Amino acid sequence: PAMPDSKVRKGKKKTSLKKFVINCSKPVEDEIFDMASFTKYLHDKIKVNGKTGNLGDDVKISNPDDSTVEVTAKCDFSKRYLKYLTKRFLKGQNLRDYIRIIAGAQKNSYELKYFNVHNEEEEETAE
Repeated sequence: PAMPDSKVRKGKKKTSLKKFVINCSKPVEDEIFDMASFTKYLHDKIKVNGKTGNLGDDVKISNPDDSTVEVTAKCDFSKRYLKYLTKRFLKGQNLRDYIRIIAGAQKNSYELKYFNVHNEEEEETAE
C-alpha cells in the first residue's frame, strides 16, 4: 500500500516578502553621510546564494526619500545581515566612532544615531 499524502505536498514553498528600512535622517541632515554611496555599497555587497552582485529579482534596494534605504527581499534575508553591512560601510567611511545603528520603532527597521558625546564633555569640565 502506497502513502497518497506524501506526494501531494511537494509544491513550492511559499516565499514571504521581507521589507527592511534603514533610516539615516540625522547623519544625512548634517551632510556627513552619503546616501548614494551607501545604496551602491549595499547593492555591491549583499550576497544572494553566497555570491555578491547576484541580486536579480530576489533583492531590491530603493530610496523612498533622501534619508532612507528600503531593502525588499523575496529570499532568505536577515535583518542582522543588514546591520552588519551598515556597520562595515560606516567603518569604511571612518564614521563608526560617531554613528551607531540601532533597532528602529518598527520591527523591521534600523536607525542611524549619534553616540552621546555630551557625557564626556561634562566630565572634562568638572575636573
